[in-house]
Amino acid sequence: MNKTSLKKFKKLFESEKEKIIFNDRIVRDEFSVNSDDRYDEVDQATVDTDQAMRMRLCNRETLYIKKLDDALRRIEEGTFGECDECGEDIEMRRLEARPTATLCVSCKEEQERKEHGSSHGRLHKSLGETFSRKYA
Repeated sequence: MNKTSLKKFKKLFESEKEKIIFNDRIVRDEFSVNSDDRYDEVDQATVDTDQAMRMRLCNRETLYIKKLDDALRRIEEGTFGECDECGEDIEMRRLEARPTATLCVSCKEEQERKEHGSSHGRLHKSLGETFSRKYA
């Protein structure tokens, strides 16, 4: 991968990370619950639902930050754009569509075929490979 593309991806990852961290501060500031919000059961249910959604958003963003950090680390190591499975280059079209991709299309398709044919395919994807292998 050429240096111009690497710089473009590095700038993208750093920008995404800054946006998430900024949004996270806003969400956490709004996360506190006022006693005024808990007048009755309906108000309590609304507050609980809002908090659950905020927690899901925070969890998703935490996972995405880990992917961004991993991509930035791979840029520094010089391995960004290489497939973790086969070592071949990941097509630029795939990286533009999914910049944090670590597998080429062929290896990703193979991984998905294996997941669909095993109990691992039924596990929640955000638990990660380590968790699903350890506890499946």
